[in-house]
Amino acid sequence: MTRAPVISVELLLDAETEAAVRAEWAALAVAGLASLAAHTAPSNRPHITLLVRTELATLDAPAVTSRPAFEVRLGAPLLFGAGARRVLARSVVPSDELLALHRAVHEAAGPGDDAAHTAPGSWTPHVTLARRLRTSDIERALGVVGGELHGTARTLRRWDAATREVTILGHFD
Repeated sequence: MTRAPVISVELLLDAETEAAVRAEWAALAVAGLASLAAHTAPSNRPHITLLVRTELATLDAPAVTSRPAFEVRLGAPLLFGAGARRVLARSVVPSDELLALHRAVHEAAGPGDDAAHTAPGSWTPHVTLARRLRTSDIERALGVVGGELHGTARTLRRWDAATREVTILGHFD
């Protein structure tokens, strides 16, 4: 089954938190486990996906980014998927500010074909660490992931999978 290319709106974190997540990617890779460290494209950065659609004509970015920067807490690891391979991610504690940003992004984008996992009411905020992690490697992978991380929401970007283009939509004050 071929999926249509998607467009996503993503929240980037401060440099220190991004470095801490990249260190976890590297630790997973050094341990011989699945990791996003293997994906070396410049667009591959730790992020929190706020919206995913097959089409996104416009987004009133200033309406969304004209807010202060806010704290983001990356918590316990979690797993997505079924079968022999899973996605390993860091949970993100859903603060009032994060939930308000998620809501504002969807309002600014208007109606659309939201991916179920990013739609309001169904969203699980997270930062992905590894895709296709074997279930037999879960225990080892969990031993590699560290404790809670505290960071700051800094930037909003748009990722177009069809064109492989990243567009910075704005920075938080």
